[in-house]
Amino acid sequence: MTVSHRTSPQAEGSDPGAPDHDWSAGAHPLTRNVERGIQWARSVDRRRPLVWDLLLTGFFVVVAFTDVAGGGWRHIAENKEADVWLVYAMTAAFSVPLLWRRRHPLAVYGVMALASLFNTWSGAVIQAALTQLIVLFNIAMRLHTRTLAWTYVLIGVPLVVGRLRYPQGGWDQQVVPTMMSFAIVALMGIAVRTRQEYMASLVQRAKQLEVERDQQAQLATNAERTRIAREMHDIIGHNLSVITTLADGGSYAAAKSPERAAQALTAIGGTSRQALTELRRLLDVLREEAPQSPQSAQSPQSSPEAAALAPQPALTDLDQLIDGVRAAGLPVRSTVRGRPDSLPAGRQLTVYRVVQEALTNTLKHGGPDATAHVEVVYGDDGVRATVTDTGGGGGPPVADSGGRGLTGMRERTALYDGTLEAGPLRLPPGGWQVVLHLPKESAQ
Repeated sequence: MTVSHRTSPQAEGSDPGAPDHDWSAGAHPLTRNVERGIQWARSVDRRRPLVWDLLLTGFFVVVAFTDVAGGGWRHIAENKEADVWLVYAMTAAFSVPLLWRRRHPLAVYGVMALASLFNTWSGAVIQAALTQLIVLFNIAMRLHTRTLAWTYVLIGVPLVVGRLRYPQGGWDQQVVPTMMSFAIVALMGIAVRTRQEYMASLVQRAKQLEVERDQQAQLATNAERTRIAREMHDIIGHNLSVITTLADGGSYAAAKSPERAAQALTAIGGTSRQALTELRRLLDVLREEAPQSPQSAQSPQSSPEAAALAPQPALTDLDQLIDGVRAAGLPVRSTVRGRPDSLPAGRQLTVYRVVQEALTNTLKHGGPDATAHVEVVYGDDGVRATVTDTGGGGGPPVADSGGRGLTGMRERTALYDGTLEAGPLRLPPGGWQVVLHLPKESAQ
């Protein structure tokens, strides 16, 4: 069986997914010291895996050979007259292969299993055989469970051989305690492996949440840019169209009617100041610092100061808008049916901006003889606004102009699950019509 080599070996029981950190100040001092020691061992293992393996292997080699040289193995041996050279060879087979226990755990365990068979057959029963527990722990922590099961079965073969060759003790003395010890170590390896995988899944989940958070932030940023673009288009586009129309009319009337030219200049000044005021209010909102509390972060426009700065015209400003368009030279009739019945500010702003954009496009593309009719109807099913003009040309219609006018209107309407229809009217009489419908909030 081929065993994959880990790219960054770690100490037994280490957790590759968990970051190194100190425990909180509320933890017991002993717990903090143990955790710091574990973290130090992990850091050494990550930086110098070969050094760690050499230290661990060297420690067990020294201990095992010291036990053999001192004759300590004879106190528990079944056969105290076992050949010393065989005891030394088995000691080396149990301790030296630990150096490769992580890269080739099955090969190391195979060497140790063979040494364990000689160990029980000879009756020496040297304590260096306990190093098999370290290799079993590595197998349980890194390899498949089926491999661990076969490895565990292999442990029992030398024990059964030793029991049959030296039957002085019972099965409960020679086999059962050793098998239980190996089972506990295997369960420890499985527990550490489970914790590692769990921590790795948490780390992966945290990274995924970070990516999703960044994506949500990017989406929110794009949505805010789109909203700002709509506001800038509606404010600047409308007012510049009115100013352009007034300037053209004023220059035409300057020679024949200076009074009309002066009126046009006055209207240009008023429209410019209104546009500057709305732009300042929009920029003030953009300069506002983000709220610090979670409650205010959820509703950044909830404070009275933010609401006062927000550039949100209401339907009460519709008459002022129509008067400005009339002053620019476009005859406009208006009809209002029903009552708003506390229509939310967002819906009022949507109706206002759609009417504003429709009249702006009539000014730009309707021609010199165009007229317009604005009708706003409040009903049980919501609010409906219809803007109809009699324009016959002078430029491409809004749907074909390639600008953001119709797109902005549709985006605003979609925010409230409304519908927007815009298109030319049949000839005769011709013209253009925009129909907006926003359902009531309770109907969504």
